[in-house]
Amino acid sequence: MRQQLIRTIGLLAAVVVAALAGAAAPSAAAAPATTSPVQQDQVNIVGQLLDNRTTPKTPVSGVKISVFDDQDNLVGEDRSGKDGRFKIPLGDAITVLGQDFIVKLDDSTLPENSYLTDPKDIERTVSIRIASDVAVNFTIGPNIFAEDPWYDQGLDLLVSGILLGLLLALCSLGLSLVFGTTGLTNFAHGELVTFGALIAYFFDSTLGVPVILAGIIAVILSGGFGWVQDTGLWRPLRRRGTGLIAMMIVSIGLSLFLRNLYQYFFGADSHNYTQYATVEPWHLGPVDLTPKDLIAGLLCIVILIAVSLAVTRTRLGKATRAVSDNPALAASSGINVNQVISIVWIVGAALAGAGGFLFGLTQSFDYQVGFKILLLIFAAVILGGLGTIWGVMVGSLIVGLTVEESTLIVPAELKYVGALVLLILVLLIRPQGILGRSERIG
Repeated sequence: MRQQLIRTIGLLAAVVVAALAGAAAPSAAAAPATTSPVQQDQVNIVGQLLDNRTTPKTPVSGVKISVFDDQDNLVGEDRSGKDGRFKIPLGDAITVLGQDFIVKLDDSTLPENSYLTDPKDIERTVSIRIASDVAVNFTIGPNIFAEDPWYDQGLDLLVSGILLGLLLALCSLGLSLVFGTTGLTNFAHGELVTFGALIAYFFDSTLGVPVILAGIIAVILSGGFGWVQDTGLWRPLRRRGTGLIAMMIVSIGLSLFLRNLYQYFFGADSHNYTQYATVEPWHLGPVDLTPKDLIAGLLCIVILIAVSLAVTRTRLGKATRAVSDNPALAASSGINVNQVISIVWIVGAALAGAGGFLFGLTQSFDYQVGFKILLLIFAAVILGGLGTIWGVMVGSLIVGLTVEESTLIVPAELKYVGALVLLILVLLIRPQGILGRSERIG
């Protein structure tokens, strides 16, 4: 009985083993079909050429596009079809991943009367970083890089030079007044310009004050900042009899301190006021003029006229001129010299703050806006004549026009050099400046 049971179990096990072997045989036969190589993804350079001069944009066909590897070997080429599209295979993703390719457009194959927006933009370098097609498009349409005739450029630069001259005059006038009454060559004057621009930016962007009101607040606070400087620093130095050279060195240190302080609180990024940041310009023939540029120029003219009349017609203006000519004689005639100097510092700093605000209104600025134009300010003051308000205005206009018009000849990066060369020439011929008075020394 036991032996019969063992035989039965053995027979069942044999049947199960045979069944499993029969089921595995087809699978083994089918296995080779699953071991064939897997198809890799293809990477292509694709794009579409469209003419931007029409609405809707028109496809540009028949343009030859070539692709080269980093060894300048031709990888492939194609011509844009009727829909403007082109497609150039590079190879499978694993092969081309991490490689650089150069895509070139043959501009000689462009249809007649069609051209690239930038004639120099005929070559692109692309890097394959992911396993997908790379789109490369070339802009066809109006040539935005075409240069106007030199006389049109000169007229446009003439307007820009006048505006720059007016802004420089507003910034320079305070420096000239302070020098005339105290003899101080203030190298921290540029930071007074920056103060006005940054304070207006703070009230405009952080507190949401309208930009014009923010500018007025900045001018008032700039005047107060000038009074603080004179009361807390310059007046004590004058009382101690500190020499002008030593005070000039102090002004250099103050400039460095204020510049770093501005950077700490406002950062090194460029800033724009929230209002009037993007204004559509007026196209007056070859001249492009924005409304904010016109307003800034008119404000400069009004302020300069008002200051000129105040200096020449009012009692305070006459007292200022008396202190400039001879402080000791002015004091003996009953003029409060220290009070006059304080008022000059307030007015000079307010003018610098107004110049900084208007500079910020016409262009972007950072914590170094005053420092960047400081040499131009000195050039305008010295060129026109130290201590003369009319000389400052004339010198500023000459510097502004020279800086802008010089870009017809020299690169824009070197435009400030022309003003400094002009300054050197004038000092060699007329050291006292254009409207300055010659003085006998010794």
